[in-house]
Amino acid sequence: MTGRVVVVGLGPGDPRLVSVAAIEAVGRVAQRFVRTNRHPSSYLADPAVSFDELYERAATIDEVYAGVVDTLAAEAERAGEVLYAVPGSPYVAERTVELLRRDPRLEVEVVPSLSFLDLAWGRLDVDPVQAGVRLIDGHRFASETAGQRGPFLIGQCDSRFVLSDVKLAVDEGPTVTVLQRLGLDDEAVFQVAWDDLDRVVEADHLTSVWVPELAEPVAAELTRFADLVRTLRAECPWDRSQTHQSLTRHLIEETYEVLDAIAGLDGEGGYEALEEELGDLLFQVAFHATLAAEAGQFDLSDVARAIHDKLVERHPHVFGPPGHPVPNWEEQKKAEKGRASVMDGVPGHLPSLLFASKMQSKAASVGFDWKNAGQAWPKIDEELGELRAALAAGSPGDPAVNEELGDVLFSVVNIARHLGLDPESSLRAAAMKFRARFVAMEQMADEQGVAIDDSLWNAVKSRPEG
Repeated sequence: MTGRVVVVGLGPGDPRLVSVAAIEAVGRVAQRFVRTNRHPSSYLADPAVSFDELYERAATIDEVYAGVVDTLAAEAERAGEVLYAVPGSPYVAERTVELLRRDPRLEVEVVPSLSFLDLAWGRLDVDPVQAGVRLIDGHRFASETAGQRGPFLIGQCDSRFVLSDVKLAVDEGPTVTVLQRLGLDDEAVFQVAWDDLDRVVEADHLTSVWVPELAEPVAAELTRFADLVRTLRAECPWDRSQTHQSLTRHLIEETYEVLDAIAGLDGEGGYEALEEELGDLLFQVAFHATLAAEAGQFDLSDVARAIHDKLVERHPHVFGPPGHPVPNWEEQKKAEKGRASVMDGVPGHLPSLLFASKMQSKAASVGFDWKNAGQAWPKIDEELGELRAALAAGSPGDPAVNEELGDVLFSVVNIARHLGLDPESSLRAAAMKFRARFVAMEQMADEQGVAIDDSLWNAVKSRPEG
């Protein structure tokens, strides 16, 4: 049995703009639903069941749309006919109506009313046909406008997150016009800078944004990626269970995989591997930003804006007046963050070699350092002597031995820094070389049917590839 849904429009807000045909349909159909009770004309459909609770419960807007359609299909099949009232006109930017009309379970009748578009063109003094305007759903702005410059009228800008996604999709946008609650007593039409779109505008379900033209086409990829991360967070059981803390291990692993890809750049497919690993690392960044957005703290656009502004501020010799000197980075960061010491900004969870190198670099930034590698060499001999003395005076398990061994390693890191080498990468390369030689030695031992010993090791080392 096919159910029947009568869809009526509730106009842009003013009850006087609802069509007579829509009012008659409401009076004719007893079982009624409204998409939201937040619309000023929703009371015209009373008594009716709203989907506001579904909006609050659902993780994504697509889940809302699917829930609306499934509920109406089930109720229409049971009752034979139901009424569904939507804001504005059912034919304009109404994704649920679009899905209902495509649903094979339903027979759909659409009864239009005045759309918010008719009021918007009047406020903007724009002929949409002559100007070639595209009407865009704010929830799908990036994907629907990829490669285009406008003009656009963006509807359904019902939250700060939607406005943030719109802003993030464009590297540099123009001054735009915000239209809110058209035709009502508290109507507002005002202009706002692109960068302030999600900071100044108090979005509601009657908010639209007019974009006359973009200098560059919409950059859709980053926004599509951010949408994907949010979808995974909402619908994938593994992603739903993650926290900032549980993702720490994955962030570290992905960082090291990027380093491995960089080490392999000279090989075949090196840049393809680096592209893939950078994508995996970007996913970690976007995931943490998504978690922060859920906590009401910041989102990916805030992260991008903050690093942009910080880099501009830290490069006055690039973005400031001509002739500005290159700043002392460490002193500048110390002043910015109110740190008592230049050492305060070194993350305690860094790998030990990198942690030591960072500490030494911080000290060198304020003048505490050897002048060159030649002055640093004797320190290694000194620390090796102290290590031998500690071993002679005790056992390998004594705290003094551990301390002296640490001093030896710290001195080696100092040499690496003065030579312009990364000790972490150097040690990793040495470990990888050892691994390759050991595997080759194992293979040689198997082929000859002998045990692993020094002679096999020396044979592997003497090979041209060893």
